[in-house]
Amino acid sequence: MPEHAKYLFVALPSSITPSGHKDDAIGSIQRAVKTENGQVTPFNVPDFKVGTLDALIQQSEELGKIEGLCKGVVSKVGDTLRNVLEGDEEKIVMHKNVNDKPLEQYLRTFSWNKVKYRSEKPIAELMDLLQKEANSIDNDVRTKYNQYNGLRQQSQNLQRKQTGNLSTKSLVSIVSPDMLVSDSEHLETHLVAVPNSSVKDFQKSYETVSTMVVPRSAYFIQKDDEFSLFAVTTFKKHSSEFVHKCRERKWIPRDFKFKEGGREDEQKELSKTEAEEKRVWGETLRLGRTGWSEGVMCLIHVIVLRCFVESVLRYGLPLDFVAASIKSDTKKADRAKQNLDSEYGYLAGNAFGRDKKGRISKDQGISQTDVMGGAGGDASDYSAYVYYDVELD
Repeated sequence: MPEHAKYLFVALPSSITPSGHKDDAIGSIQRAVKTENGQVTPFNVPDFKVGTLDALIQQSEELGKIEGLCKGVVSKVGDTLRNVLEGDEEKIVMHKNVNDKPLEQYLRTFSWNKVKYRSEKPIAELMDLLQKEANSIDNDVRTKYNQYNGLRQQSQNLQRKQTGNLSTKSLVSIVSPDMLVSDSEHLETHLVAVPNSSVKDFQKSYETVSTMVVPRSAYFIQKDDEFSLFAVTTFKKHSSEFVHKCRERKWIPRDFKFKEGGREDEQKELSKTEAEEKRVWGETLRLGRTGWSEGVMCLIHVIVLRCFVESVLRYGLPLDFVAASIKSDTKKADRAKQNLDSEYGYLAGNAFGRDKKGRISKDQGISQTDVMGGAGGDASDYSAYVYYDVELD
C-alpha cells in the first residue's frame, strides 16, 4: 500500500547557522532532514502584529483548536468526495487540487492570501475569519451531501418498487381491478405475499386464521423466487384481525389501491427523482472539490499563524526566524523528525537530555510541563523547535 504524503512545518531561529542568513538556515534544515527523508522548501510566514504576551499565549492555545477544526473539515470533505466518487482513487486525486494547483505545488509556492486575510489585521481577527470559514465550508458541504444522500435513498426505494420481490415491489402493473372486490359495503380484498415455503399452509388455513373470511376466496395472482401473491376477501369489520393474523404467520399483507395510470405515474416519479439525484450529485461533487481546496487553504493559513505565534513565544523579539515546509511521507516523516531533534534539540536547553551515545532522551532534564511554561499546547507533544505536521491523502 503506497505511503501518503505527509508535510512537516518547522520554524527555527536564523542563528542555527553561523552566518544567520535564512538561505543558509534552509540548507542546514535540508542537511539535517536528509534528502531521502524529505524535501525542504522555504515557507513564507509574514510579519503579523505582535500583541501582548498574554494575548500570544491565549492565541497559541486557540490556534491549536482551530487547526484541529480545519483538519477535521478537510477530512470530512475528503470522505464526501470519496463517497460521491464511490472510492475511485484516480478520480478522487483529480478533484483534490488546492487553488487549482496540485497540493505539492500549492505548498511549494505558498504565499499568504492578502486579499482574503489582510496581514495587517490583528491576529485575533484573522483567527476569527479562519474559524468562521472552516465552519462555513463544513456546513455547506454537509448540507449538500445530506441532500444528495436523501435523493439517492429515495431513488433506491423507487427502484426497489420496480425490481424487488412481491413483498416489497409495486403491484400497479401486476394487480388489475377485476381481481379486487370493489364498491361493496361489507366486503374487501386483501393482497398477501406468502413465502413460497408457506404456500401449502396458507392454502389450508387462510379461511380459519380469523373470523369472517370468505371461503374459497383465495386467488393466486403471481409468483417469484421468494413469494407468491394471493388475493383474499374478508368482511370489512374483521379486516384488521385478518391482517394481524397474517403478520403473525409471516404472511405479508400488501397495502394496495388501484389507480388508473398508476404505473405511468410511478415511472415518471422514478425518472424525475433520478434526474434530480444526478443534478445534486454534480453539485455535491463541485462543492466537495471547492470545499477541499478551501479547507486545505484555511488549514495552511492557520499553520502559518501558529508558526508565527510560537516563534515569537519561543525565540522572542526582534523577529529573526526561518520557516520551512518538508514534504515527506507517513513512513519517512518519523526519521526526518528524529534527525531534526538530534540536530536542533539543543534549542530546548535542559528540556532534552542525551544518553551516553548522544541520542535525545526526553526523560532527562526539567519536566516538559515546565518547558511549555506559558507557551500553550500539549507538553507530551513538545518539540525543541516550532513543529507541526499535516497528513493529507
